[in-house]
Amino acid sequence: MSELNPALVPLSLYIHMPWCVRKCPYCDFNSHAVPDGKLSLDLEQEYLQALVADFKTQIDFAQGRAIHSVFIGGGTPSLISAKGYQWLFAQLKALLAFEEDCEITLEANPGTVEHDPFAGYLEAGINRLSIGVQSFNADHLKKLGRIHSDDDAVSAIQHAKEAGFARVNVDLMHGLPEQTLEQAMLDLKLAVESGATHVSWYQLTIEPNTVFFRTQPVLPVDDVLEDIQEQGEAYLTAQGFVNYEVSAWRKEKPSAHNLNYWQFGDYLAIGAGAHGKVTQPEGVYRFQKTRLPKDYLAKVPAEHLQFKRIEDADLPFEFMMNALRLNDGVDASLYAERTGLDLAELNEKLVPLRQRQLMLNDLSRISCTEQGHVFLNSVLEELL
Repeated sequence: MSELNPALVPLSLYIHMPWCVRKCPYCDFNSHAVPDGKLSLDLEQEYLQALVADFKTQIDFAQGRAIHSVFIGGGTPSLISAKGYQWLFAQLKALLAFEEDCEITLEANPGTVEHDPFAGYLEAGINRLSIGVQSFNADHLKKLGRIHSDDDAVSAIQHAKEAGFARVNVDLMHGLPEQTLEQAMLDLKLAVESGATHVSWYQLTIEPNTVFFRTQPVLPVDDVLEDIQEQGEAYLTAQGFVNYEVSAWRKEKPSAHNLNYWQFGDYLAIGAGAHGKVTQPEGVYRFQKTRLPKDYLAKVPAEHLQFKRIEDADLPFEFMMNALRLNDGVDASLYAERTGLDLAELNEKLVPLRQRQLMLNDLSRISCTEQGHVFLNSVLEELL
C-alpha cells in the first residue's frame, strides 16, 4: 500500500439527531421517540453542547482540510430549533473552516409540529432540505406510521420553496404495502409538481429489528414492482430529471455530500450512533459513536467506538461498493488516491466484467455499463 495524502480527499461532516416524534414501523435507523412528542429546550441545548465537544475531538482528523459538505440526519433533525442550529454552526465554524460554498443539508419531516418555519433554517446557514415524504397517499402514510398527512407533504415542499430554498430533495418510497402502479406514479407526479429539485426514490425493503419485519405486510408482486420501476424512471426522465445514482434523481446539482460518500471521501461524525471515515497517511479508518442518546450524553465528549483501520484486503470492495452506485462511475485515478492500492491488481476480476460488457471498457474510468447497473449486486459479488 502506498502512503495516502489526506489533503486530496474531500472532508464532509455528518451530524446525527437521534429523536423522532414517533418511531416508524419500517425504520431501522438509530432513532428514539422523544418524551411527550416534543424536544425540551434543555435537552436540545445539552445535546448541541455535546456535539461541539465531540467535534473538538475530531479536529486533528481534518489535517488542514475545510469542511466540504454537511448532512444533518436522524431521527428527525427538524425537531431541533433554527436558533439551535444557528448556535451550533457558529461554534463549529470557529473550530474548523467550512468551504465557501459548503452544502448543508437538513433532513426534515413534513408534519408542521416537527419543524420551525423553514426560513429560520435558511438563516441558520442550511441551504438544502431533504423532506421525508415517503408517500402522498393517506392510506400508505398511515401504514408507514407517518404522522403527517398528504396535504402536509405538498405544503412542506411548497413552503420550503417559498422560504427561499432553491434545493429541495424529496424522499419517496415505492413498493409500499398493497401499492398499485397508479398510486406509485401519482406519488412521483405530486413530488415533481410540488417543486422538488431532487428526488431520492427507492424501494421499501423490510429490515430486521423493525415492526414490519415482525408483522410482514403484503407487498406488491414482482410484476407490479417492475412496472413501477420502469414507468417511474421513464416519467422522471421525461420531466428533465437525471438518474445519477441507483436511487438519486436530480434536476439541479447532485448532492455534494452523497457524492463524497460514493466517491469514497472522508467524513467526520458527531452525534449518537454517527459513523465516520477518515484517511491517515498509513491507511483508511472507520469509527462510530455511542448509539443511545442517554449514553452519548452521559460521557462528554463521547468516545470513538471501534476506531478501526480498514484492512487492505477489504479496501477494493469497499471502494467499488460505493463508486459503482454512480451511473457515470468515477475517474480511475481516484482508486489509488483513496485506497493507496494499484488498480491493476484487480485486473483478474475487472477484465472478465469488461469482456462481458458489465463494466465500461475504458481504463480511465471505473463504471458499470447500463447492463451492469441492472445486475449491480452480481457485479459486486464478483469483486468480493
